[in-house]
Amino acid sequence: MWHDSKLMNNTANALFGLVLFSLLLSAVWWVIQRPLFTLQVIRVEAGSAAGSAGLRHVNTLTIRNTALPKIRGNFFTANLDAVRSAFETVPWVRKASVQREWPNKLVVTLEEHVALGTWGENGQLISAKGDVFTANLAEAEDDADLVALTGPDGSEKEVLAQYVEFKNWFAKINLAPESVNYSSRYAWSLKLNNGMQVQLGRVQDATTLKSRVDKLMTVYPQLLASLQDSIESVDMRYPNGLALKSSHSNLGSKKQTKASGKT
Repeated sequence: MWHDSKLMNNTANALFGLVLFSLLLSAVWWVIQRPLFTLQVIRVEAGSAAGSAGLRHVNTLTIRNTALPKIRGNFFTANLDAVRSAFETVPWVRKASVQREWPNKLVVTLEEHVALGTWGENGQLISAKGDVFTANLAEAEDDADLVALTGPDGSEKEVLAQYVEFKNWFAKINLAPESVNYSSRYAWSLKLNNGMQVQLGRVQDATTLKSRVDKLMTVYPQLLASLQDSIESVDMRYPNGLALKSSHSNLGSKKQTKASGKT
């Protein structure tokens, strides 16, 4: 009997604890469902990187149409990861972070993409950080002159890094790339802002592109002096020279100079 009494007491205590826990859980659930905690405000702010300029492209209408319909729950039950993901589907948003603010607010901090150029042939944009995204091309063109970058899938950051190097190299002769192409055969070419096409070919070692650009910049002043603005293209894939194509506007003729041994 003594053992039976102890078992009965333990069972009664367990049942009492279970009932008490259920009551507490129900009370908590009742509290968090009160209208006081219904989300009343979702405040959207620009990240610190934007400075005083604030958000340039993300607006209230876009957020209302794109992000807000995906938000569920109240102050306590809203899934912050789901809210963050909803805001990161908004065009121009690179990154979102979300915090709760007592008792019925969410604070969303957004970082926008900064468009550097276009990527590929499908109307996508590439940011200054190498992220490819889809947004209104006209808006991006209002912000800056866009460089056209193309390359195989997955090469976005490599092409961006090479564009930056080309930009720094050609600045020495007051030129800048308007487009950079990295072909499916891993060959590099670019178009400069004077209209000149430059073929640089495939990389053979760490110095290939730099040495070919340096060779072009060495002869460029003489080419410019003799041909002025008539240079159409330069092929730097030859180890001992270059191939040049020009058309002189006054004569309407074509001139091509070649060296042997293209690589």
